[in-house]
Amino acid sequence: MSVMRLNKYLVDAGVCSRREADRLMVAGKIAVNGVKAELGTKVDGTEEITVRGKRVAPPSEKHVYIAYHKPVGVICTSDPKAKDNIIEAVKYPERIFHIGRLDVASSGLILLTNDGDIVNKILRAEGRHEKEYVVTIDRAVSEEFVQTMSTGVEILGRKTFPAKVEKLGDMSFAITLVEGKNRQIRRMCEAMHVNVKKLERIRVMNVELGGLPQGKWRHLTPGEEKELLAMLGPR
Repeated sequence: MSVMRLNKYLVDAGVCSRREADRLMVAGKIAVNGVKAELGTKVDGTEEITVRGKRVAPPSEKHVYIAYHKPVGVICTSDPKAKDNIIEAVKYPERIFHIGRLDVASSGLILLTNDGDIVNKILRAEGRHEKEYVVTIDRAVSEEFVQTMSTGVEILGRKTFPAKVEKLGDMSFAITLVEGKNRQIRRMCEAMHVNVKKLERIRVMNVELGGLPQGKWRHLTPGEEKELLAMLGPR
């Protein structure tokens, strides 16, 4: 393994984010070969690294990319103390973490990985990476509704980016977003005095939910993996 900053090493090892690693270093909670780590510390993976006194297992040499069909009720958190957390639901034998979130009342596609490099690249708003959803609401989907949702809705003090919106049925529509604000679709609908009855994510970038049963997961195919990483650009 090449020399890298300790905060990146801890991301790759699935321990925490870079920001959290820096915070823990400042607090004196991380040690390298028994010596308290400082901001900017570099490692090559041969060291004994501890976080809050617990030894960190080296990052997996092989990156894992998983598509999971999250059911309603599963919570997108890595906190092992949280009931119905996504990590326990997936039960993958290695340390992985979820990319982004779906709220507890929503279902659909979530990607999980042990590759810390791609998480922020997928979530970064300026990346404009597409995420597609199918939504059922409690009133008829009008042309005015489709047009407004497409051009942007004022939520959280800002107008949302333009989106692709297509009417699917009397009370359902598909929407493709290139940003991911907390509960964005629900907030957009609420701003238009509409209640969401069902929300399912069916695609993240080039990866589609397809026929994956609810509560099940699968590895991305080699083709999906290659295309996904190409879309994210150089490491």
